[in-house]
Amino acid sequence: MGPNYTVPGLPEQGRCQVMGVVNVTPDSFSDGGAWFDHGRAVDHGLHLVEEGADVVDVGGESTRPGAQRVSAEEELRRVVPVVRELSASGVAVSVDTMRARVAERSVEAGAVLVNDVSGGLADPDMARLVASSGVAYVLMHWRGHSHDMQSRAVYTDVVQEVLDELRDRMEAMISAGVAPDQIVLDPGLGFSKRPEPAHNWALLHQLERFHELGRPVLVAGSRKRFLSRLLGDPKGEDRLFTECDAATAAVTTLSADRGAWAVRVHDVRPNADAVRVASAWSDGGARLTEGRERPTARGGL
Repeated sequence: MGPNYTVPGLPEQGRCQVMGVVNVTPDSFSDGGAWFDHGRAVDHGLHLVEEGADVVDVGGESTRPGAQRVSAEEELRRVVPVVRELSASGVAVSVDTMRARVAERSVEAGAVLVNDVSGGLADPDMARLVASSGVAYVLMHWRGHSHDMQSRAVYTDVVQEVLDELRDRMEAMISAGVAPDQIVLDPGLGFSKRPEPAHNWALLHQLERFHELGRPVLVAGSRKRFLSRLLGDPKGEDRLFTECDAATAAVTTLSADRGAWAVRVHDVRPNADAVRVASAWSDGGARLTEGRERPTARGGL
């Protein structure tokens, strides 16, 4: 297991945390449209907490390869009411956005974490918002928007280059006033990373190197194409994204064992089980009963 970190606005669990995904979009790659309705999105977020999510990540803009951006107004319309209602129910909410305006409105509505897949590059005002609000901030490795990001997946040494680029972005955010303890780092699996030549697997294989940067690490590999490709059939057809949840749980177990602070997943229950197994394995069951009486969102967190 890796070092323990305290992240502003989130309790220390003593284990890898589980971030459940609520995509309030019609076109996300894994569950596009399933939670596009406001009421269904809220109910799904509450269900994820009941299944074991520590944080619920609400996003209103698809970042699948090839996706086009939605307007800020549409993103706000999708996201803010869901953030507000989940937060009012006692859920720890993260907002998945590249826009400072959406982040600001979401923090006002109760979000405790901003998950920015662009690492502050898509919106120059993001650093100011994060610094002034004091909110926790996920800084992901990013080389460009979805419509052309895979053309930028060119590396000589993917692990070293992602490390160096994350370090540069972290230093830039700190120079802009963000406190180091606000920052969580994400190596950006699937973002400007190709299934072949195994960019994502190289990053996972050397996940412990990201502790060199001195900040907690989020792993977000759930249902991504590198898993679909790995599990493809003999004819070369990728497995469906929704049939990669067992593989996702395997990635979660290994990531937790190698010190990930959190995993971002679609199917929460098996991944919540996986991090509990990894925790018990790592300490020989010393904290076996911790969290057993976990309250649910509907009962009041």
